[in-house]
Amino acid sequence: MNEIWNIAIDRAVNNNVPRVRSILESYPYINDARKKLRQGKTEVIKDISKYVELTIESVKRNGGNAYFARDAKEVREIVDKIVGDNQRIVMGKSMVAYECGVRDHLIERGKDVWETDLGEFLIQLSNEPPSHIIAPAIHMTKEQASKVVRKVNPDSKAESHEEIAVEARKFLREKFINAQVGITGANAIAADTGSVLLIENEGNIRMTTILPEKHIAIAGVEKILPTLEHAFLEVMVQSAYAGLYPPTYVNLTSGPSSTGDIEMKRVSPAHGPKEFNLILVDNGRIEVSKDPTIWESLLCIRCGRCHFHCPVYRVLGSTWGDPPFTGPMGAMWSYVSYKDATPSTYCVHSGGCREVCPMDINIPKVLEKLKSLSQK
Repeated sequence: MNEIWNIAIDRAVNNNVPRVRSILESYPYINDARKKLRQGKTEVIKDISKYVELTIESVKRNGGNAYFARDAKEVREIVDKIVGDNQRIVMGKSMVAYECGVRDHLIERGKDVWETDLGEFLIQLSNEPPSHIIAPAIHMTKEQASKVVRKVNPDSKAESHEEIAVEARKFLREKFINAQVGITGANAIAADTGSVLLIENEGNIRMTTILPEKHIAIAGVEKILPTLEHAFLEVMVQSAYAGLYPPTYVNLTSGPSSTGDIEMKRVSPAHGPKEFNLILVDNGRIEVSKDPTIWESLLCIRCGRCHFHCPVYRVLGSTWGDPPFTGPMGAMWSYVSYKDATPSTYCVHSGGCREVCPMDINIPKVLEKLKSLSQK
């Protein structure tokens, strides 16, 4: 990797690792939350089909639409039907949408599509793949980011982190206001209520889910949890282990907007979207759930902590794994979604990933199994 990568990853590690340690010391209840979360996720993974049906029933009960897609092609077909003739689309950082090629597909169809998460916005402008699961532009220094934002404002003099964020805010504000469709992912989905929970800090997801008339949430089936209580546990644990606790915003969506202000009768829509759509994606997950070793990869909550404790990622960066999946978790997920076991062969089994994983995933054991598959 080049010198810029070394500078960028050193800055990220020095900012993140001490902060996570401080959060876990300050909020000891997170440790109990993660144990209960693992139990809930395991319960779903062992019986995914049942929980997919429960979730779809709950979403429809709330007035929303729910779909099950077997692969990326089916995801794109469903998105096409929902988007229809609408032109302006804003996206709120969905790794599953990236996995299924949704953004590029919509752009090829002539749609005006914009990523609104700052990191995703920067890599869209620079036409690069994401280099970290929650910080997709982690490979960029602020000096590089300053040059990238000039693609939308050649007169920009933004140099500091704050000034670069302001440039993105100014450009994207009009995109939010005039978008007809908003596409997000999901950090957690509650099977009992059909609620989708999203963690964020920028405010972009809140606007993506509320301002357009149509909201589409695209998420893997492993994001389903038995109850809304479990879903909130995932929000707490993911944000803590990502070093962003408490999160600035937690967005909860249970169907299209509604009001009960007239005679306490709940009707829809109100000020928010008229339409809510949830697409539950298989794309290899259900097959993996049946493997006695690899199933643990589905427990991953995408906190990205394993990246910062892995010597291989520190050297290889975004080149280790199939985008958007990088690092130790990416080596597992390159196989889950793309059936590519090759990234596992780069693992040197330092064991750091296992020590820091909040879900206690035995990542080295999973990668050892994948290494054996890569030889067949």
